[in-house]
Amino acid sequence: MKIELRPLQGTSPGYYLLMAGMALVALVGLAAVWYMEHNGHIVTGMNNQIVWGLPHVFAVFLVVAASGALNVASMASVFGKTDYKPLAPLSGLLAIALLLGGLTVLMLDLGRPDRLIVAMTYYNFKSIFALNIFLYSGFMGFVIVYLWTMMEHRMNRFTPVAGLFAFIWRMALTTGTGSIFGFLVARQAYDSALLAPLFIALSFSYGLAVFLLVLMLACKGSGRPVGDALMAKFARLQVIFISAGLYFVTIYYLTNLYFTRHHAFDRFILMDGGIYTLLFWLGPVFLGGVLPLVLLLHPRIGQMRRRVTACAALVVGGGFAQMYVTIIGGQAFPLVIFPGRQVSSSFSDGVINTYSPSLPEWLLGFGGIAVVGIIVMVAIKVMGFLPERLDDEAMQQHAASLAVAHA
Repeated sequence: MKIELRPLQGTSPGYYLLMAGMALVALVGLAAVWYMEHNGHIVTGMNNQIVWGLPHVFAVFLVVAASGALNVASMASVFGKTDYKPLAPLSGLLAIALLLGGLTVLMLDLGRPDRLIVAMTYYNFKSIFALNIFLYSGFMGFVIVYLWTMMEHRMNRFTPVAGLFAFIWRMALTTGTGSIFGFLVARQAYDSALLAPLFIALSFSYGLAVFLLVLMLACKGSGRPVGDALMAKFARLQVIFISAGLYFVTIYYLTNLYFTRHHAFDRFILMDGGIYTLLFWLGPVFLGGVLPLVLLLHPRIGQMRRRVTACAALVVGGGFAQMYVTIIGGQAFPLVIFPGRQVSSSFSDGVINTYSPSLPEWLLGFGGIAVVGIIVMVAIKVMGFLPERLDDEAMQQHAASLAVAHA
């Protein structure tokens, strides 16, 4: 038996209602962009000290999650875990959708989106931003080819090679995203080579969490069964990814404690940072880390659909909090212009910078998520990205047929 991929047939009114809701959110996001562009960024919470605001939090999270969403396909094609093979096309689709959503927010938040052609034709190769343009476009191209080899039977023999290149490129993509911050030596919050592997580790759990939310919603809405054994495997995989993320977060802050010049920043985030300290301990550490880690260790976790879904949502929420603390908290901490000297002036020297996200920033961020939802919903409606059956019996027969074919 081979598990067939089928597009959604006879979709219910709920599908079109959700699609209309996504479209409305996307349009409201575009209206927010027009409002900010027309009136200037003075209407946002950003200022000359915090220049990357809430939309950047959404954008970076979506880009990092896009990299991690490809893990399910990589597990099948690169690491030989055939149980995940029926879900590989959905994994590739979600990776493309998340990247497009993140880049949409990023492009619209930076201002002057009409000058994108300039950024794509003139490069400063000393800038990590210029290098990331190649990483983004390369990732998109590799994943599209990867999907083609998976879904076109004549090209199936090239799937392992395409999957390997896509996997290598997604590692490079996440390394480049983390390096955007790691190469900013002027800020104590960044300036660390550990940010690259930290972002890679975090992408695993973020991407899998988003993938599980989409899978559960799509299968429930279309009446397609998901087996307990498969859910248990995803839960165990998420436990590993969450543990890896917590490990690298711990190592990052312990490394900062080793260097005296970073002590003040560590104290700011871990103890004295107000909202940033609260978000850090409550978000990525407890709600997005320890709590789902404990909940997913239940011996019958495969039968607990709601718990798995809730844990995926907690990981996503904790991921947004992690990105907020990293991006906004890192800019809120004052720059050290003259190391080892006390500086006092009327220009915010040594002062914690304030930031309060405005409504248009929220709307732009949610607009990017709506773009992701629209892409995924249209794709699974018109093409066969979603397996018809994923129950235990179908998965066992699928594994047996693969074993016979390889024999």
